[in-house]
Amino acid sequence: MSAWTKLSNWLLTFLWMGVIYAFSSQPSDELPDFGLYDLLVKKGGHMLGYAILAWLFSRSWEGFHFSPCNVFLLAFFAAVLYAVSDEIHQSFVPGRHPSAVDVLIDATGAMIGLWVRKILPSSLQKTAPSDGK
Repeated sequence: MSAWTKLSNWLLTFLWMGVIYAFSSQPSDELPDFGLYDLLVKKGGHMLGYAILAWLFSRSWEGFHFSPCNVFLLAFFAAVLYAVSDEIHQSFVPGRHPSAVDVLIDATGAMIGLWVRKILPSSLQKTAPSDGK
């Protein structure tokens, strides 16, 4: 993996962390209300955000030539640690509060993101047409 690839992987990871931070910085009275689907949309957003973060962390950690198991563990724990720090950050945002349930939702999203990242390449290989060689 080239130095540029390693750097760009980490830049994307930190950029995504900034996106999560920006969403968490919104006071509660500025958050949109999705009516009947509000809880589903917001908690689904948590899961998706942390699925993407864990995916990006795993790409970044691969640049250090860790074993696949260690990459998985590092990516998962880095995403969960960021989820915990994000909940602490929310305690300083007007109308927001930290939630252990949100950390569990974020951890579930991280796990799903890593699982998809693991199965996606193998499922693509199975469906790719062979070239007859």
